Formats: sequence, structure tokens, C-alpha cells
Amino acid sequence: MVRIDTPSDLGAAIRKARKALSLTQPQLALVAGVGVRFIVELEAGKPGVRFEKVLRVLKVLGGTLAVEGMLPDPASK
Repeated sequence: MVRIDTPSDLGAAIRKARKALSLTQPQLALVAGVGVRFIVELEAGKPGVRFEKVLRVLKVLGGTLAVEGMLPDPASK
């Protein structure tokens, strides 16, 4: 698991995953259904990118998004 605290952290994680899969930015953009500029900005850590597009990119890279620590875990009751 990778801890993400900033847009830059997310961009770095996405870039690392993309490179591990030997994908170029244009290839990732095509498969995720987003523009190349979006991938460039996302990897650069630009704040304010569209959340739904981020989720699409994560899915293509095999990642998921989880939020921890905000709510009690129902399994721990």
C-alpha cells in the first residue's frame, strides 16, 4: 500500500505504476479514456484534477482507492 498525502504523492505513485507496466503517457491516456494532458497534469501533482478521471486511471493501473481512519471498522465490533 502507498500512503498518499498530497497531489504530488498521487502523481508519483501513478507515474511509478505506469512505468512498471511499461506504458507511455499516451498509451495510459488512451486505455483510461482521458487526454494525455490529464495524465501529464496528474503525474505532475496538479491539484484540482477531476476525481472520476483519477479513478479511471487507477483502475487501468490495477489500483484502488481506500480511505482509512475516518469511520470505525464494522468488522471490529
